[in-house]
Amino acid sequence: MKYLIVGLGNPGAKYENTRHNIGFKVVEKFAEERGAEFETLKHAQVAHAKWKGRQVVLIKPTTFMNLSGKAVNYWMQQEKIPLSNVLVIMDDISLPFGTLRLKGKGSDAGHNGLKDIQKMVGTPKYARLKFGVGNDFHPGQQADYVLGEWKKKEALDLPERIEMSTNFIKDFTTIGLQMTMTNWNNK
Repeated sequence: MKYLIVGLGNPGAKYENTRHNIGFKVVEKFAEERGAEFETLKHAQVAHAKWKGRQVVLIKPTTFMNLSGKAVNYWMQQEKIPLSNVLVIMDDISLPFGTLRLKGKGSDAGHNGLKDIQKMVGTPKYARLKFGVGNDFHPGQQADYVLGEWKKKEALDLPERIEMSTNFIKDFTTIGLQMTMTNWNNK
């Protein structure tokens, strides 16, 4: 069994510690735990890991958030991974900081990365792990907020929440979407 785990974010040092890059941080942690190294390939930084007999392909698109679908679609085809075995990890301003919620489908909710993925794969029916980043911003300041760095208290709590996020990846690849949602949502 082969799985594609997609961490959404923007490439470059400028964005490294921003809220929008939480997807990158989660897949980096999973790769680190498995001893997998990222290499820059077509449309993404890619790492190949193993987990309980599963092959796990981790990607961090290098296409910038608004074109994430290009990398997802390419690596699904390249690795011959069905959409049912794809998990996208992204920031979500509608959830309080650190809240984790796995869904099997849904709208893009204005998230440009999800918008492009849906356009490229032709459906909103793919798994996504939403990592709550909160919404402590004034109207019209959303872009500055998600492209901003974590507050001091958030930065202290971040490692534990990222660690918790890797449990979603582990279970998604072993017991499937439904059981993973039951076991971990809102923990």
